[in-house]
Amino acid sequence: MTHSSMPAAVPVSVADPHPRRRIDLCGTHLSYVDVGAGDPIVFLHGNPTYSYLWRNIIPAVRDQGRCLAPDLVGMGGSGPAPDGRYRFTDQARYLDAWFDAVVGDRPVTLVLHDWGSALGFHWAARHPERVRAIAYLEAIVQPRRWSDFEAGRDQLFRAMRSPEGERMVLQENFFVEVVLPRSVVRPLSEAELDHYRRPFGDPDSRRPTLVFPRELPIEGEPADVTAIVEEYGRWLVASPVPKLLVVAEPGALLTGRALAFARTFPHQREVTVTGSHYVQEDSPDEIGAALRDFVATC
Repeated sequence: MTHSSMPAAVPVSVADPHPRRRIDLCGTHLSYVDVGAGDPIVFLHGNPTYSYLWRNIIPAVRDQGRCLAPDLVGMGGSGPAPDGRYRFTDQARYLDAWFDAVVGDRPVTLVLHDWGSALGFHWAARHPERVRAIAYLEAIVQPRRWSDFEAGRDQLFRAMRSPEGERMVLQENFFVEVVLPRSVVRPLSEAELDHYRRPFGDPDSRRPTLVFPRELPIEGEPADVTAIVEEYGRWLVASPVPKLLVVAEPGALLTGRALAFARTFPHQREVTVTGSHYVQEDSPDEIGAALRDFVATC
């Protein structure tokens, strides 16, 4: 890929212009953005978003590679899990199948956020020969402690991991209606929120957004997810793969102890942008410019 000038900055757009494809696998189907040509650049989202989150980032690099952005099973335009299970290991299994079926053997640049980072790091650590580079923001780089949470935020996650979570998330759509807008610095418009609401119109469809906070490795639980995150963390501190760390200011997840750990990763460059957790909604131009330069020069 060759370096070229950054396209002119555009305002944050509500529109979702990118075409999707669909592939049937593992008893369900995955929807994914597929634009451009060349070595793949794979954008992975987290909770409670989908490929819509990347709509204003993809244009920055769509002329530098084949931009692919899947919706995780049970999210966005993808189908539900046939067995109703949405644990991290379930999502990893579906995503593995998608990589094998869609991405091919060309070297992959991963662009990772939130749970998409855990899934992407886990995939990269198991397929290092297929990874060209990794860019990440507001990522899960190590298991968490309750003391890592901002005051008050720990109570929200404790509640979602308790029986109260069923009411909060399944009945009230808490992740979309409360966590998402509170984790963006600028006000999200109703039109933008409607895009995020669309996949989660009824309680059953919200199940993935409840499972994810219960999967977050906190104080050693769940044990299997904790072990996976520790394992890919060991890989990250030793891997020669080029990395781009996008630091959000003030940030929400990749702060404090986690950020200090991320800064120990080798072969890494770092940029800082304005944002809380869903940084793509606050600083798409800055993220896109940094990503474009990284892809062109790493």
